[in-house]
Amino acid sequence: MLAGPVFYKDVLPILQARCQECHRPGEIAPMHFLGYQETRPWAKAIREAVAARKMPPWFADPRYGRFSNDRSLTKSEIATILDWVDGGAPAGDPEEAPTSREWRQGWNIGNPDAVFEMPKAFPIPPKGAVEYQYIILPTRFQEDKWVQQVEVRPSDASTVHHAVVYIREPGSDWLKNRPSGEAFGLPIAKSLTTSDILLVYTPGNSFDGWKTGMAKKIKAGSDVILQMHYTANGKASADKTRIGIVFAKEPPKQAVLTLQMGNDKFVIPPGDPNYRVSVAGTIPNDALLISLFPHMHLRGKAFEYLAARPNSRFVPLLKVNNYDFNWQLNYRLAEPMRLQAGTRLAVAGYFDNSANNPRNPDPQAEVTFGEQSWEEMLIGFFDVAVDASMDKQTFFQRRAVK
Repeated sequence: MLAGPVFYKDVLPILQARCQECHRPGEIAPMHFLGYQETRPWAKAIREAVAARKMPPWFADPRYGRFSNDRSLTKSEIATILDWVDGGAPAGDPEEAPTSREWRQGWNIGNPDAVFEMPKAFPIPPKGAVEYQYIILPTRFQEDKWVQQVEVRPSDASTVHHAVVYIREPGSDWLKNRPSGEAFGLPIAKSLTTSDILLVYTPGNSFDGWKTGMAKKIKAGSDVILQMHYTANGKASADKTRIGIVFAKEPPKQAVLTLQMGNDKFVIPPGDPNYRVSVAGTIPNDALLISLFPHMHLRGKAFEYLAARPNSRFVPLLKVNNYDFNWQLNYRLAEPMRLQAGTRLAVAGYFDNSANNPRNPDPQAEVTFGEQSWEEMLIGFFDVAVDASMDKQTFFQRRAVK
């Protein structure tokens, strides 16, 4: 009998709970961890990634906040995997394997009630920068719809740096007179909008949903607009992204709004290993904070969210000490936080523009705001829940703070 951990009895349950979400056919990971034969060749790589806490991807400092989608391994799970690899990665007895986990095929949200798809595949060149692409997709909804779940599925995820799905309400002047269904390029400076966001897709964040009683509203006659950021990866390709939506079974009591704070007026000096950029703002109405989504580019090093109730000091909500551009995650609060009108929120990002940053495109460059990965951004997205009668425009109508 083997004394140390074995695959079927000890390791496979951990893979099912923490890894197979991505490491299975049809999902983002290039290798699959469903069985021993396909996992064993990766044993040493798994050990290295687990020991360094690079996998599963989770970057929240455990001292600040609790999150419902925390996929980090416990100390016991880490020890089990390390001991298994150090012991020769034995298989053990297949009869001791847990029951295979049943994963949904295709859409993670189940069968969508509505699907919106780019009419034409967009060609991505093997090299060079690709301007942000916008595709207007009419919903043709004849009545208001409440969205319980949403998912974005690129046909070639390897080329999609991110995708933002906006809700353009009827009567909006944003991208007015642009053709529907046709991809067109536009610099981000000319595409600013106050439209609400249905979903931000990034590696590690392809779908989202809200508990019963909370949902996103798409008004009758709205369009959904895709903002696609493609990156060349050395070979010619094409992408035809789809958006799947599951409707709420009944009108919710609370509407979910996606808000953001950003700073585009910074200059990161050449070689600076820890340049700080921040921005703060005040919540205009009462809201329930439900998730936090930090965004930077290749020089991003660390990120933090803080909150200060009226007449109080800032306290940290989330600290990401090892920001990873390749795994941009949405941190969903285990217990939503009530934000009183007048509460101040702040975000701060730390950038490593030194030669010690292996992802740094050019340590000699002076870096400013820009849409491409070799430029930088500081954006803190966050979802809040408000009364269902309130939309984004009315939420920003400030009232007197008592």
